[in-house]
Amino acid sequence: MASPMLSKGQNLSLPEDVVRIDVVIGWTESEIEVDGSALLLGADGKVGCDSDFVFYNQPESVDGAVRFLGTSATEEGAQARIAVDLSAVSAAVHTVALVGSVGAGTFGDLGKLTLRVVDAAGHSLAEYTTADATTESAFVFGEVYRRGSAWKVRAVGQGWASGLAGLATHFGVEVDEDVEQVEAPGVRAEPAIAAPRPPEQPAGPPVRNRGVRTAKRASKKAKPMEFRLAEFDTWQRAPLFSVIGVGAGEEQERRATSALIATMQAVRPFARAVCARMGAPVGVFEGYIEVQFERGDSKVVPDAVLKVSRGSRVWTGLLEVKTGNGKLRREQLENYLDVARRKNYDVVVSLSNDIPAGPGELPVEVDRRKLAKVALRHLSWAEVAHEARMLLSHGGIEEDLQAWILSEFLRYLDCPRSGASEFVDMGRHWVAVRDAVTAGTLRASDQKALIVADTWVSLSRHLALRMTARLGMTVNYVLSRRHRADPAARNAAVAERFAADGTFEAVLRIPDAAGDLVIVADVRTNRIRCRTTLDAPTEGTPGRRLSWLIKQLDNAPDDVQVEVVFAERGTEACELLRTGRANPKVLTVGRTAPIVSFALEQNFPMGNRRSGTAASFVTSVKSATDIFYGSVVRPLRGWAPATPKHSAVSGTDSAPADLVGQRG
Repeated sequence: MASPMLSKGQNLSLPEDVVRIDVVIGWTESEIEVDGSALLLGADGKVGCDSDFVFYNQPESVDGAVRFLGTSATEEGAQARIAVDLSAVSAAVHTVALVGSVGAGTFGDLGKLTLRVVDAAGHSLAEYTTADATTESAFVFGEVYRRGSAWKVRAVGQGWASGLAGLATHFGVEVDEDVEQVEAPGVRAEPAIAAPRPPEQPAGPPVRNRGVRTAKRASKKAKPMEFRLAEFDTWQRAPLFSVIGVGAGEEQERRATSALIATMQAVRPFARAVCARMGAPVGVFEGYIEVQFERGDSKVVPDAVLKVSRGSRVWTGLLEVKTGNGKLRREQLENYLDVARRKNYDVVVSLSNDIPAGPGELPVEVDRRKLAKVALRHLSWAEVAHEARMLLSHGGIEEDLQAWILSEFLRYLDCPRSGASEFVDMGRHWVAVRDAVTAGTLRASDQKALIVADTWVSLSRHLALRMTARLGMTVNYVLSRRHRADPAARNAAVAERFAADGTFEAVLRIPDAAGDLVIVADVRTNRIRCRTTLDAPTEGTPGRRLSWLIKQLDNAPDDVQVEVVFAERGTEACELLRTGRANPKVLTVGRTAPIVSFALEQNFPMGNRRSGTAASFVTSVKSATDIFYGSVVRPLRGWAPATPKHSAVSGTDSAPADLVGQRG
């Protein structure tokens, strides 16, 4: 069910049984960083003291009730996350204001902004979307406030052009602007926010409050370790995490868990990245394996206990790990939830090869009453590997030794015997459902069809994660807002199309690409079609517009189909690229209307097997996506008009600019 949409000024009561919530501030331009923050306000609308301001340099309130969890990439762009424990909020706090700020630029540069309130299981309780921001550099998205003994959420949508410091001052925070700032390259330093005032000291020489510096260091990239002394190429480097002797089942799970926890212990940036996906604060990580807990007359043994300390606050999670084809069980997760609630722990985390079709979704449904005080989150091994690859490829690790340890962990995950595989299997119903489509007997309401539809969405999300790690920028798997919020409706729509015409479709949006990458798997023709569409130049003759496109496709395969769309309907033209290269006029002859867009498509063979080999369906989809992106999508640049030229001295107009070679 979709979450209630709030308009500006509208409020909504939160369910009485919801104690812990996460507030998610989202935006689509992932290259721009937005910092989330919260202000704990009294009845007068002001903070009681400076420690009531929770932000990146003060990420937790004194009582631990409100925590800033940091920012992360998502399929829709990026998000900042704030956790609120409503049961722990001081009685003196009437309102928690939910704020976002940018260090450079304004919120008007970000387009659509979203505030979501989600419960411990990741279910959305309320959502507010706005595109009204203009010159603001700090923005109050909404607030969670008391109404008697209940809590409500209100959409606010009010901004400040004076930045984070101006907003904080408005709510009563003491801002120390008289502090030397050191600016990181490309980062505008905000005036520092004063740290919580210490207790009064005996009279003596005055101590000047230096404040807190908010400038952020630019991340550095460690050098990979090189091995040069091997006498032959066949010599093998000793692995840090060996797969020799790894069996299946519990042994495989223990090995994978130990490798993960040890790597997180040694590589702090990796621990922070993984823990952020679990909702943990930034802090010092410790992990323990095979800890036994009493539950009635029996014992409960999670695969690991995770601890993150930040000041006096200790966040704790229980981890349940599955590898290979191991499936999470409801009873097991509910036992861990019972233990976590009794021990006042924060979260139970499941980790398996199941890739949720959408962020926040769980592969196993549990009794929601058990989530009143403990959150339940899910991670896939693919997401864990994604975080490791992002850190190694695109910065974030400064020590060479840490880079080697993390690369060895990835080496372990990449081995099939680790059991921590990427997405390789369409599931046990794939062959039957595929054959039913071919025979024309599949019905969209068939439960097997719905399961396979969900698996396709998971594969599509995996494609986006995989490409994100390789490119170092967030690639979005495009879904409508309704289908992101309502998995049942999404799966039903995918199954209905699959039953009707035998096709699955995924749309990937890649930053700076001229057009979306569309993947269509057609089981009736056993072909995978990859397609992208881009706007044509708005100047020049049809021949010049076509030459502009073909010049960019110098290294593209001859069998790429080029479709030319003209302003006049019914005059489209389509030829193979080899034909267009040899005789471009074949695509424009007899047509006088201007070209408005181009569509490029390439067909690939489809694998039939459900998993495992180069002939599998999943492998063929990945391969087609990689090839089409590298040879067709990546070289393309959208057209931009040439800079206007001055007229000649005589007053005659200058010659029209040649479109060939102009790239945005």
